[in-house]
Amino acid sequence: MPAATVVLLPGTASDEVFVRTVFAEPLSQVGAVLTAPRVRTLCERLTALDTAWEGHPIVVGGVSLGAHVAALWAVRNPDKCAGLVLALPAWTGAANGAPAALAAKASAQVVTEHGLDAALASTTGWLHDELTRAWRGYGDRLVPHFEEAAESAAPTLDELRSLRVPTGIVGCTDDPVHPIAVARAWAEAVPRAVLTTTTLDAYPHALGRAVQAWQQALG
Repeated sequence: MPAATVVLLPGTASDEVFVRTVFAEPLSQVGAVLTAPRVRTLCERLTALDTAWEGHPIVVGGVSLGAHVAALWAVRNPDKCAGLVLALPAWTGAANGAPAALAAKASAQVVTEHGLDAALASTTGWLHDELTRAWRGYGDRLVPHFEEAAESAAPTLDELRSLRVPTGIVGCTDDPVHPIAVARAWAEAVPRAVLTTTTLDAYPHALGRAVQAWQQALG
C-alpha cells in the first residue's frame, strides 16, 4: 500500500519551512509523505491542494489560516480528501474580529507605517527567527496577504459537520490568538475528529501532535 500523501499549508505570513520543521518528523514516524508547498496568497494555497490531487484521495491540513483553507477544500472536494491534519484553527465562519484576524490587521498597519524591522522588533526567540525569515520571504506581498487573511472565511460549523474523514486537531490551551475554544468547537463538529492540546511553552514542535490525533481518528 502506498504511503499517504499529506499536503500541509502554512498560516498567515508563515511559510513552507515552518511546516516542514514542525510536521516532517511526526509524519515520517507514521509512514506518511509530507508535501509543503511554497504559497504566498490564499489563492495559491487553494491551488496547491488542487494541484496535489492526482486521482486518489489525499490528506490535507495546515496551521491556522492553512487549517481553514484545507478544511474548506475538504468540504468542497469530499471525494478528493482522505483526512485532515489541523493545527490551531483561529475562528469559525466569518472572522468577525477574531484575535488572529485583528493581529493580522495590526501587523499590516505596523509594517505599512513603520516598516518590517519595527514589526519584528516586538518578537523574540524562535518566533522572531521564524517571522524574520517568513515575512521577508513575502516581499511586497506581505501586507496584502495580512489584509486578505484577516478578511477570509473559515468553515462554518455546519460545513465542518459535513466532513466524514478522519481528522486530527491540535489546539493550544493558553494561546490568546488561537483560542482553545475554537479547536474544541471544530473537534465537536467534525464527526471523526480527535483533539489533542499543547501549551505555548511547547511550541512550535508540539503542533505536530495533530499527526498523532489524525492517526487516532483513523483507528
